[in-house]
Amino acid sequence: MGNILAWALVGSESLMGRELRDVLAEARLPVDLKLIAETAEKAGTLTVQGDEPALVLGLQEQNVREARVVLLAGSPESTLRTLDLGADTTVMIDLTHAAEDHARSFIRAPYVEPAGFRAPLDAVHSIAQPAAIAIAMVLPRLHAQFPVKRSVIHIFEPASERGTPGVEELQQQTVGLLSFKGMPKKIFDQQLSFNMLARYGEDAPFSLESAELRIERHLATLLSRAVDPSAMPPMPSLRLIQAPVFHGYSLSLWTEFLENPGVDAVESALSDEHIDVRRAELEPPASAGIAGQSGLAVGAITMDRNAPQACWCWLVADNLRLAAENAVAVGSQFL
Repeated sequence: MGNILAWALVGSESLMGRELRDVLAEARLPVDLKLIAETAEKAGTLTVQGDEPALVLGLQEQNVREARVVLLAGSPESTLRTLDLGADTTVMIDLTHAAEDHARSFIRAPYVEPAGFRAPLDAVHSIAQPAAIAIAMVLPRLHAQFPVKRSVIHIFEPASERGTPGVEELQQQTVGLLSFKGMPKKIFDQQLSFNMLARYGEDAPFSLESAELRIERHLATLLSRAVDPSAMPPMPSLRLIQAPVFHGYSLSLWTEFLENPGVDAVESALSDEHIDVRRAELEPPASAGIAGQSGLAVGAITMDRNAPQACWCWLVADNLRLAAENAVAVGSQFL
């Protein structure tokens, strides 16, 4: 690290944008961060960055091209527009998944990439879906010590994966139910409050099936990057469920091994700087308490009473924090 470099954050006032600002402030990187609005209406507003007042700039070519690294955390439309405005030397890091179909898109998650891994120089760095990152942090570690025969994962999706509109709709639905009033259904097209959804309504602008397929695609990509192909665990069976929670992924992982490793061995295998293993004597992690916590928390590890070579694990991660940390880790490679 040397001179201070110019970075830009498009969508600085979004949920992901605010998380990125927090992560960057904690990382104390030698970076001068420009805040850029995702729409013209939000440009020119004042905010706070690092305890100092800051002006949110407009999404203009000069503001984008002056930055060495651009973090894309706004709307899909703002991501695609920014990609058109950037110079060939601009490092684009997308957290909106809008660039996934870009010709130079390259799925990234430094937390699970092999040592020395580098993307193509002209890549658009698309940060992997956070549930896919969480699974990729766990399965290869288990498989490396105790060969995995198969696994099944139920993923409980938070409303914040649909951005501020998703969080606000869940909040408004809850208030409406408790006060015996109507409820908005613009995002989920279903009652989510006090409910679980296996599918959104027909008029929802985004489908839960699409989110599930994205997790599968990203996970398959991350697992395939194992240095030794024999170290790649079999793809798990996934089921995505929309949970009535604002923030934080919860995942119920069932893994069948070739031989029974025992709970203590599984706990030891998962120990890592980015994984908080809650052993049996500790309270299991919960999405309500994971906000702002780095990495992944794992607990409630038990052997399956009806399948003696299998175990259950409960995984919890702050979805916004996990994606933001991996994005900043990508950007740090260009300091």
